Parts: sequence; C-alpha cells; structure tokens
Amino acid sequence: MVFHRSFPIFCRFTQHVPFIRKTGRNLFIFASWIPALIFFNDNVGEVTKITGQSMYPYLNTTYSESGSKDLCWVNKWGAQENLERGMLVSFWSPANPEVLAVKRIIALEGDKVFPRPPYPAPVAAIPAGHVWVEGDNRDGRKTLDSNYYGPISISLLQGKVTHVLWPWASAGAIRWREFRGRTNVIRGRKEDAPQWL
Repeated sequence: MVFHRSFPIFCRFTQHVPFIRKTGRNLFIFASWIPALIFFNDNVGEVTKITGQSMYPYLNTTYSESGSKDLCWVNKWGAQENLERGMLVSFWSPANPEVLAVKRIIALEGDKVFPRPPYPAPVAAIPAGHVWVEGDNRDGRKTLDSNYYGPISISLLQGKVTHVLWPWASAGAIRWREFRGRTNVIRGRKEDAPQWL
C-alpha cells in the first residue's frame, strides 16, 4: 500500500505493460515488413496512376470528360528484357528525369523510324541498346515522346505496363499485340543496329 502511494506513476505504468508490450511487438512486426515492401516495389511491381492525355484513347479514355486517371499494374521483373513493338513501358523521362512516363514501344534497336515533327531528321535509325517510344494520342502536342527527345536508352526502362486496374469498365490485361501504330517503321535486326554516337 505504501509502495502505491510513494510511486503512483510507476504503478499506473505497470498496469499498462501488457498494452505497451503488445503495441511494441506489433510495431516490430510492421517495421520488419518494410524492407520486403521496398524490395517488392523496386523489383517486382507497383500500381501507377496514368496522368495526362498522351496515351489517349487506349488509356485515360475519360480523361477529357471527367479528369479521371487510369490505375495500371507495372511489372518490374525483367523490365529491360524481351521487349516487343507495341508494349507499354514505364521509364524515366529524358526530358524530366524525376518523372516516370508511360509510352508505347514503336521500334526496337536496328529498326528505322519515319518520325513526326519536331524530330529534326526524316529517318531515325534506332541504335543498339535503345527503343523508340510514342504516346497513342494522335495530337502530337499532347505527348512528349521520342519525336521530341529521340530514341531512349533501354536502361531508362523501369517496367512493363501489363494490366489496367481502374476503371472497372476497362480493367484487364493490356492487349498490346493488337496495336497497329501510325508511325512508319522498317523492321531491322538487332545485329545491324548502329552503335550510339
């Protein structure tokens, strides 16, 4: 009894020890998962929001009406391997290196592209280790792509956009093989790709 009167704060603390112990354990469990989540996000995949109109009409189909943005799954596992024309990829933008952009691969290394303005040359040969990417929007003013900054290095690729998660109406796997581009491409061989200047 004397102990409780002499140390009332200590006694109240000891009454809450089970709560503190349980909370500490839960915080430890939560904190132990943080490295796994970081690894997953950096190497396996992530959900990303598609902003802007550059991929219209394939993505963000209602962007001009409601401003809503599509949510997509980006597969980061093997992001720079087995690339094919028509795939949607996420990459660090050469025009703004802090921004991840999403565009479609139009041409691979060894191909020749007949780009649209403002690209300065009538023909672009895609060098080794590079791809040509473009937005789907037919209005070239609404997409900042390889027609502005040229072929991009494959090392900038962060992932392949494989599924639309939201809105529900267009949710599902992205059927990139069905894409028929409007940019003229002469398919080449990887072995014939020029080395970067």
